[in-house]
Amino acid sequence: MELTMSQTMLQRLLQDAADLGAQRAMQSVGAIKPYLSKAEAYKMYGEYTVERWIKEGLITPRKDGTHSSKWRIDRIEIEAISKTSNRPSYLKIKYTP
Repeated sequence: MELTMSQTMLQRLLQDAADLGAQRAMQSVGAIKPYLSKAEAYKMYGEYTVERWIKEGLITPRKDGTHSSKWRIDRIEIEAISKTSNRPSYLKIKYTP
C-alpha cells in the first residue's frame, strides 16, 4: 500500500510532532505541568469540544481522590487530539469509491 501526501501536509505533520516532542521535553524537566485541570482545558479548547472528546473516548479525565478532588487531563493526550481531530463526529461525509 502506498500513501501519498502533499508537501504542505507533510510539513504540518512534522511540525505537530515537533511541538508534541517539545511539550514532552518541557514536562520532563518540570517547565510545564503534565496535566491540565478541566477548567484550563475548557479555556484552551472550549468546554463543548473538551466534553465531546471525553464523551467520544478520545481523552480520559482522571480524578486523584474522592468527590472533592479535581479532574485532570493529560496535557500531551489532549494536545495530540487537538492536532489530529478533524471533527468526524459531526461532519457527515460520505465516501464512495
